Amino acid sequence: MPWIGFVFLMGHMSVSHVYRHYVNDADIVDITGAQMVLVMKLCAFCWNVHDGRLPDEDLEEFQRDRAIKELPSLLDYAGYVLFFPSLMAGPAFDYVEYRRWLQTTMFELPPGTDPAKAPKTRKKRRIPRSGTPATIKALKGVMWVLIYLKLAGMYPIGIVLDGRDAQYSLARRMFILHMVNFTNRTKYYGVWFLAEGSCILSGIGYKGLNAKTGRPDWDRLQNVNPLGIELAQNSRAYLGNWNMNTNNWLRNYMYLRVTPKGKRPGFVASLATFLTSALWHGFEPGYYMTFVLAAFIQTVAKSKCSQFEILIPQSANITPTDTRRLVRPFFLSPTTLAPLPSKIYYDIFSWLMTQLAFTFCTTPFIALSLTDSLSAWRGVNFYCIIGVAVALAAFADASPLRKYLKVRLSKRSGGGRKKAEELSDKSEGHETEDHGHGMATTTSSQPLRDRDPLDTAENSAGEDNDIDSLHSTSQPHDGDTLRNRSSRPRFLDGTGASGYNAARHGAMGVSDDPGRDFDDLIEQVKEEVRIRRGRGMSMGPSLQAAVQERFGSGVSARVDREGNVDVDVRRM
Repeated sequence: MPWIGFVFLMGHMSVSHVYRHYVNDADIVDITGAQMVLVMKLCAFCWNVHDGRLPDEDLEEFQRDRAIKELPSLLDYAGYVLFFPSLMAGPAFDYVEYRRWLQTTMFELPPGTDPAKAPKTRKKRRIPRSGTPATIKALKGVMWVLIYLKLAGMYPIGIVLDGRDAQYSLARRMFILHMVNFTNRTKYYGVWFLAEGSCILSGIGYKGLNAKTGRPDWDRLQNVNPLGIELAQNSRAYLGNWNMNTNNWLRNYMYLRVTPKGKRPGFVASLATFLTSALWHGFEPGYYMTFVLAAFIQTVAKSKCSQFEILIPQSANITPTDTRRLVRPFFLSPTTLAPLPSKIYYDIFSWLMTQLAFTFCTTPFIALSLTDSLSAWRGVNFYCIIGVAVALAAFADASPLRKYLKVRLSKRSGGGRKKAEELSDKSEGHETEDHGHGMATTTSSQPLRDRDPLDTAENSAGEDNDIDSLHSTSQPHDGDTLRNRSSRPRFLDGTGASGYNAARHGAMGVSDDPGRDFDDLIEQVKEEVRIRRGRGMSMGPSLQAAVQERFGSGVSARVDREGNVDVDVRRM
């Protein structure tokens, strides 16, 4: 039933996309934007009803939480589908969230919370006061709209299509192209902030009490983080801060749904998700040009070419090694893992390359047609395509540069027991097998004393957050363990105590490398053990409680007498 609903909804919307493409009349109201939001909500509704008919033991935690056991009344269903604050531009959300808002159970205090800390309400209403946060969102939205109105006349897409910028140098043409893309993003920032403010004002944006401040958190339906996009230093951060709710929808209702139970999501799941996203946007050639090039950009950023083997010739012979891990360690101290003074140059370079790459990549999303897209790319000498090709060649298996970096990393890490690129590919000692019972168990038994410091540095830092506080030379505070550190696992979805935002899970909420997600989670658990051991803390029940509070009940850890760390991970 869910797949029938998916095919019908996508097919119906595709008809609208085709009609809009061929009519192309600015005087006709375009309904495809609102229809795209409805497709997300109705597809999710189909899956939620399907999950409600299955035994709880057959469902994952997220599915149990969103399952619909009883069909809603026609009025409640219509209210969910046509919820006015998010009808035209989103954000989309699941019916269970709407029902909890409608019944006000969303605003109940968690068990054990002091009633004195309850947020203020008006008279007998249960919805906390939301006027101030809604007004702040509205003002931000108006600000971005005003910025768009100011810049739209200065940097229209036509300036890079009709050759008006041809008189300038390449650097200035690249800057103009960047400003054209930035200007186009500001209108989305404005609309999404206004829509989010409307949802906050209604109360459905309530996310509970902030664990640190104790004040109400209104980011449940946050759809965009402009600062995270404009300052992104890698593709994961750039894409993870854009259209977050669509990322969540693609991950929860496509990427994980096409994956057989007990199996890891792989290439088929990634391909199905990319195709769904492309079809969801429409049939303009520019959309597909952007998606294909974005796949190559991510490949260069992470060199996981095995996931895009249909796009890259086998003769390229690219080993799935993380390019950043061949470069970034040179800007960290090999002993203390603290950032070196030169790290600022690495950060600036990463930011510049990320912004320029996605400026080029997303231009077809604005130009739409094949002719206009190629014209815009030609105006900047196809710099990104050339850069991607050069990078793929530079980090190919037989590349002298790659060999040179491997040797330097091995020497820099003090001659570790494994070559540097092997440490980047996988965590040592991990074995994963499918037991045929709806779970995948991953176990590692590697003494912490034998670990290479570079391996620890890269895995503790993560790639979607370049904040260097994790590498600080000062001692962390007593509470600075898995409970509140800024790093996040990259495999678990947005359920459980971790509060992990699936939107930061690679392009469109999809894992860039599902296999290494398990490895990274294990490395973070082992890092927690190392911190506790350094402080003389208990390795018994308190460790297990901390791990499960952070990662969920599907993860357990123990340390044997010889110092080996065993981590068991069940697919949640």
